[in-house]
This record gives sequence, structure tokens and C-alpha cells, in this order.
Amino acid sequence: MTAAVASCSGEAAAHGQQTARLDARIVAVCDSVGAFIGYWGFKAILGRIWTLLALRRQPMSQVEIADFFGVSRSLVSGAISELGSRGLVRAVSEHRNAPYRAVIDIWPTISDVLRTREWMLIEQARLALEAALDEVAVATSDNQRYDVERLRFLLRMTELSQSFLKLLIGIRVPRRLDGVADWMRASGRFLTSLRKLT
Repeated sequence: MTAAVASCSGEAAAHGQQTARLDARIVAVCDSVGAFIGYWGFKAILGRIWTLLALRRQPMSQVEIADFFGVSRSLVSGAISELGSRGLVRAVSEHRNAPYRAVIDIWPTISDVLRTREWMLIEQARLALEAALDEVAVATSDNQRYDVERLRFLLRMTELSQSFLKLLIGIRVPRRLDGVADWMRASGRFLTSLRKLT
């Protein structure tokens, strides 16, 4: 073997090792985002795939994504369909096997999830608290087993959460942060009322 061939061979091996180390780091990043997404009740594979596509300079096909993560193509296909329906990835062409790119502006999707899921959870709590307060108001004094002030406190806390969520939904990142000052003032009033209860 000549010195030139050995040198090329050594450089290729070093480059291959560097690529493998970098890919392993990127997989760790994708796994971390997947775990975070999983915490919020979504499939981890959605976060893993979106992160990979967001970090790659070039679009990737479903086959390449499956090979990169070592998962089935059907898992990737389902995840790509869901990511596409949420507006988080786009095919680069109309071809059936076209590669995909991540949509980097994810705020519309986040605000949609906040509006449809988190808002409804808080609204259900608010309505339940209001109904409990109405019931306490008509209860006789001998039947007062529940602390009215604490019910009101929980209702105020819920309303503050809704105000914060409304602010988040309305913000178009990174342009508008002026509403944060209003939220901070409301939070200050809430904390003052909290101190009065304790």
C-alpha cells in the first residue's frame, strides 16, 4: 500500500468517526426534544423527526429518516403525516417519495394546541369553581363545610392562568411582548391577594 493510499484511508476513517460522533450527538438532541414533546402528551417520534429535519441543511426522505433513527418506515410515515397535518413539515415537491423539510416557525401550532387543549382544561376548572361558589352562596350557614375565600382564591388563580394563556396565544413571537407588562401587573395583584389569604 502506498503512503498516499494509506493517508486517504486514514482520513476517510477519521472523517467517518467524526460523522458517527456528530450523528450520535444529534440523535441525543432529537431524543431530548422527543422526551419533552412526550411530556406534553404527544408522541416522542414527532419531536425527534421534527428536530432532525430542523437541524439538517438538506431535506430528508422518509427512508433516510427511518434509517437514521433505526425505526420502521411505517412509524416514520405516520409521524410525517401527523407533522404535515399540523403544519410542522412540508414535502419539497409533489413527488410521492419527496424529501421533507421542517417548518421552523412552530408558534402557530403551539398557540393552536394551547387554544384547543390547555384553554379548555382551565375553562372546565373555572366553570366548576363558579358552580361551587354559586352552591356555597345558597347553602345555609349550618351547612358551610367549605371555605368560600379559598374557593374564590382558586377561581382567581384559574382566571389569572387564563389571562396568561390568552396572552401567550395572542403573542406572535418574537414581535409582541408588550402584553407581558399587563400580565405582570395582574400577577402582582394576584400575589397580593394570596398574601392576604395566608
